[in-house]
Amino acid sequence: MLRVGLTGGIGSGKSEVSRRLAARGAVILDADVASREVVAPGTPGLARIAEAFGPEVIGPDGALDRERLGRIVFADPAQRERLNAIVHPLVREWMRAGDRAAADSGRDGLVVVHDVPLLAEGGRRGDFDLVVVVDVPPELQVERLVSQRGMAADQARARMAAQATRQQRLAVADIVIGNSGSLADLDRRVAEVWAELGSRASAR
Repeated sequence: MLRVGLTGGIGSGKSEVSRRLAARGAVILDADVASREVVAPGTPGLARIAEAFGPEVIGPDGALDRERLGRIVFADPAQRERLNAIVHPLVREWMRAGDRAAADSGRDGLVVVHDVPLLAEGGRRGDFDLVVVVDVPPELQVERLVSQRGMAADQARARMAAQATRQQRLAVADIVIGNSGSLADLDRRVAEVWAELGSRASAR
């Protein structure tokens, strides 16, 4: 089994790469999915958040009111750290459970891709056999966030500034997927990378 970390800045097209790898047979463990699962209604994670930030962060439907919690934590770095200290260990355990399930499947040459937006920020390079970074120039990130997500340019730049820099991501990369071209270009590059991942997985 080959454990791959996949990351990229906001607007880089990392989700497009993840979908293409899944279509080729990779097992995808998505940290964003995990972060929702571990605070779903009735979970210990949600109970701990309510205890830390007050019952008002739970909506009338029993689910986390992400907007209200966001107003609390994004205005205060100490509160954001408090939230991360609750959620991040739960996400890592969710991902480890996914790893164990994949390993228990007994499939030969298995490629397990951990889709982790903040991989570079979390210092998690050593958790993976190799790291794939989806890379685009910052000006293209801004352009995509404005045209595809309806963000104002200054809002897009603020979101990017809260993440690792392009250089920091590239510094942890074993394989880089440039995504400045067309979807056809991306298909070709992902096919090349998949062939390399498959050969590495088979050799393990």
